[in-house]
Amino acid sequence: MDLQRDALLCAAAAVAGALNSVAGGGTLLSFPAAIAWGLPSTVANATNAVAMMPGSLASAWAYRRELRENARLVRLLAVPALAGGAAGAVLLHLTPVRVFDEIVPWLVFGATLIIVFQGRLGGARPATPPTPASARRRTVAAASCQLAVGVYGGFFGAAMGIVMLAFLSLVMTEDIHHKNALKNLLAMLINGIASLYFVWAGLVSARAAAIMVGGAVLGGYAGAHLARRTPARVVRALVIAIGLGLSALFAFRAWTR
Repeated sequence: MDLQRDALLCAAAAVAGALNSVAGGGTLLSFPAAIAWGLPSTVANATNAVAMMPGSLASAWAYRRELRENARLVRLLAVPALAGGAAGAVLLHLTPVRVFDEIVPWLVFGATLIIVFQGRLGGARPATPPTPASARRRTVAAASCQLAVGVYGGFFGAAMGIVMLAFLSLVMTEDIHHKNALKNLLAMLINGIASLYFVWAGLVSARAAAIMVGGAVLGGYAGAHLARRTPARVVRALVIAIGLGLSALFAFRAWTR
C-alpha cells in the first residue's frame, strides 16, 4: 500500500514538473497529491516547493541557450525573485494551518482563473519599438511584478509561471521559448530560496520530498524538450478542469470541519 502511494506521489510530481516546464499550473497536481499522501497542508506546500525546485532547474538547463541570450534580464529579475520568494516563505510559516486551509480554495480557484484568462493576461505588444523611456517603465513594472509573484510563489505558487509569462511580454520581444526559459529559471530561484527557509524551519517532509524530486526532475527536463510539440490547448483544458475540481474539494474540506 505504501509503495503504491509513493508511486502515485512520484507520478504526480513528474506530471507537475512537465506542466511547469511547458506553461505552469503543475502545483495544482503536486500539492493535493502531497496532501493525499498524508501531509498537513502547510507541510505539503513547503515540501512541494522543495521538490519542484530541481525540476525547474532541469527545465532551465534544457533552455540554457535561450538564457544566455537574455543574461541582462536574468540579472535584473533574479533579485526581486529571490527577495519575494523569501518573504512569501516567511509569510507561510507565520500563517496558522487552519487559516491556510481556509484560503487554499481561493488560491487554487484564483490560479485556475489565471489559466482560464491566460491569453488575455499576456496582452498584445505594440507593433512599434518602445522608446527608451517606455522601455525603462516596462522594466520597472516587470521587476515590481516579479517581486509580487515571488511573494506569491514563496507562499503558495500555483500558476505563478503563467503570470510570469504574461508580464515578461512587457520587456521581451523574443518568442515563447525565450520567455519559458526565463520563467523556469525565476521559478527555480523562488522555490530555491523558499526551500532553504522551509528546511531551516522544519516544514519539510524529507521522505515525501525525496519521492517527489526524482519525478519532478524527470518531468521538468522531458517537458522542456517536448514543449514545442505539446498541444497547449489540451494541457490548458486539463489543468483548468483539475483546478476547478480541487477548488471545490478543498472548499468542502475546509468548511465542513
